[in-house]
Amino acid sequence: MKKNLLFIFAFSGLCSAQTTITKAFNDPLVGDVVNNFVVNGTVDNSATGANTTFNNASLTQGAASQVTYIAPTSSEISTYPGSTIKMNDTGNSVLYKATATQLEITGVITPTATLNFAADNGTFITYPASFGYSNTDTAKGTFTSTAASGLFKGTIVTTADASGTLLVGPKTYANVLRIKSVQNFNLYQSTDTNYLFPIGSVINTSYTYFDSTHKFPLLSSTSGTLSVPLLSINQSTSGAQALNEVFLAVNDHVSKKQNFKVYPNPAQDFVEFTGDTNNYSTARIYSLDGKLVKTSDIQSGKIQISELPSATYFIEVSGKDSKTEITKVTKK
Repeated sequence: MKKNLLFIFAFSGLCSAQTTITKAFNDPLVGDVVNNFVVNGTVDNSATGANTTFNNASLTQGAASQVTYIAPTSSEISTYPGSTIKMNDTGNSVLYKATATQLEITGVITPTATLNFAADNGTFITYPASFGYSNTDTAKGTFTSTAASGLFKGTIVTTADASGTLLVGPKTYANVLRIKSVQNFNLYQSTDTNYLFPIGSVINTSYTYFDSTHKFPLLSSTSGTLSVPLLSINQSTSGAQALNEVFLAVNDHVSKKQNFKVYPNPAQDFVEFTGDTNNYSTARIYSLDGKLVKTSDIQSGKIQISELPSATYFIEVSGKDSKTEITKVTKK
């Protein structure tokens, strides 16, 4: 069991939000795609209570990260009973059961470990949830890994413990609700069906920040510890990511200063680029809420946009040996 196991309950932007989280607005759906950036720096989660300020303005953009939601296969539904949706995130997967009132965890799959909650699904969130919300649930099942296999049992405690204004990178967001989730599981040998003698533990704490206009989190962070003394395993790790729109606008500003521009703007059928574009081969077009709407090869310094609806978009261009550039364009 390597450090991948410590991230299995961060869920890479699953729990989406308004000031009040509802099933109608926030449940992930098959076909949803979330485009994020890993962030450089340490997320400050110290602020608590109502009308507070979450100051994370010092965070900077890291590598791109995409989360997709798909339908589970018949084999996965058989292995993880009740599953209705599956999240994929850079080699890690989480299966869920969506009901009328809550979202339950049925399985977690990473390159080095698998958790099956068939014995007792873990409740990730119940609806609705607003500031002051709190839910505690038990969960148990089996785990398998490259180092050991056995049983697990513990609790998931989820609270909406803070609200206020979020400063993240170059952006400021008002009316933000924070969800805190603490997952505490003991690990047992497969023969210890009475859960009497734990051989280790996994403890993970995640924070996710939501505003009233985005289905998925603006910012999320997780930290965790994995301890299995019998196997001399004692690990701790942390990570964070932000919705990609947090950094798209600031990169657009930098690109303009470097004379990397798009024309015509507004445009109808196609756009061309000015500046040093010879080394750019691929363009990705995002809506203002960060959704990837098109990927295209750059042909002779231009790309076709005639099929896109009238709106304003971010265009990101990249190449093998070139720095990624992002600029903004309006489609008429």
